[in-house]
Amino acid sequence: MTQVSLDTLVEAAILGNQVVSFPTDTVPALAVKPERAELIFQLKQRSADKPLILMGATPESLWPFVQTQGEEWSVWSQIARQYWPGALTLVLPASEKVPHAINPSDPTTIGLRVPNAEITRNILQRTGPLATTSANLSGQPPLLTMADIDAQFPQVLTLHPREFKIIPEAECIPSTVVQWNPDGTWKVLRQGAVKLEFQ
Repeated sequence: MTQVSLDTLVEAAILGNQVVSFPTDTVPALAVKPERAELIFQLKQRSADKPLILMGATPESLWPFVQTQGEEWSVWSQIARQYWPGALTLVLPASEKVPHAINPSDPTTIGLRVPNAEITRNILQRTGPLATTSANLSGQPPLLTMADIDAQFPQVLTLHPREFKIIPEAECIPSTVVQWNPDGTWKVLRQGAVKLEFQ
């Protein structure tokens, strides 16, 4: 069994040598220090053309990973204020601070999200932003409980059940993912928990 306390999980995430898992406001996440993102790709048997996202406790913790630009910046920050914390992932131009391992096939972009779950933000406040993805083997449905994650990935540190409230199954829907285009428009890459439509 690899179910551990919150303090143990945070320490492992900070050290960066091991993938950890915790609940979020959508589906449970696999997470690791951004510089060690390759550990998640190996664990999930995930193709390099399917990037991970950076999850942070606050928008301010994530903006350094974005290549900010004048008027575009005001648009990005406005939608972030509207939907964060929440189930919306913004794919934006990446700054040089983003490790190549997070998005090997296209290091020019980075997906960002601030989750609407107190325990998740508590972890991220202590660890700093982490590279994350759903907890499952590539191509399979997301695992929805720490027990299932523990069984599928025995090498991953999961939170002991006493450390968090169970998230209702109705909320176990992946985040909506939208990407900013060079022409100044948004493109919906995945319609999820947040319903967005752009003209």
